Amino acid sequence: MEPLSLSNHFLIAMPGMADPLFAKSLVYLCEHGEHGAMGLIINKPSGIAMAQLFDQIDLPLEDEHTRNGQVYFGGPVQPDRGFVLHAPAGNWQSSLMITDDLALTTSKDVLAAVAAGRCPDKMLISLGYAGWSGGQLEQEISDNGWLTVPADPAIIFDLPCEARYDAAMALLGFDPALLSSDVGHA
Repeated sequence: MEPLSLSNHFLIAMPGMADPLFAKSLVYLCEHGEHGAMGLIINKPSGIAMAQLFDQIDLPLEDEHTRNGQVYFGGPVQPDRGFVLHAPAGNWQSSLMITDDLALTTSKDVLAAVAAGRCPDKMLISLGYAGWSGGQLEQEISDNGWLTVPADPAIIFDLPCEARYDAAMALLGFDPALLSSDVGHA
């Protein structure tokens, strides 16, 4: 039997999440399988503006709206590497197709297109990603570290970052204040 893949799902940090890197985090899972999982934290700005990032890689941004855009802290793995989550998927040198319309691209050609004003309709740029080895995420979920819910791209691309966590919680259909971090105690 094929194990359940949580690709294209949100991981919502439980209110009691002790790890400060992941407390109140909303992670979009890009890939999940027997070898592990990878995703991007989509609600934690890095403090770096797009203009700064693009200046560092010698691709000056012309568009004022894009220049002022936010680069996100995608996670603690490879924090010096850029990841672009975008729709439509397009045709780039190095993309992971997540859905028919959503992809994660790591090649510089997508950044060059953004700099030239030909960016994907919707995008989120992060530095770093969150990664789990095989079985690790499943263990963290069973230990009550994360809630999961199918992802809604509107939460990623259409809401301000500070509203994303609560919006993802709302997808679960219950009040998160009722959650307990204790497992198996009635």
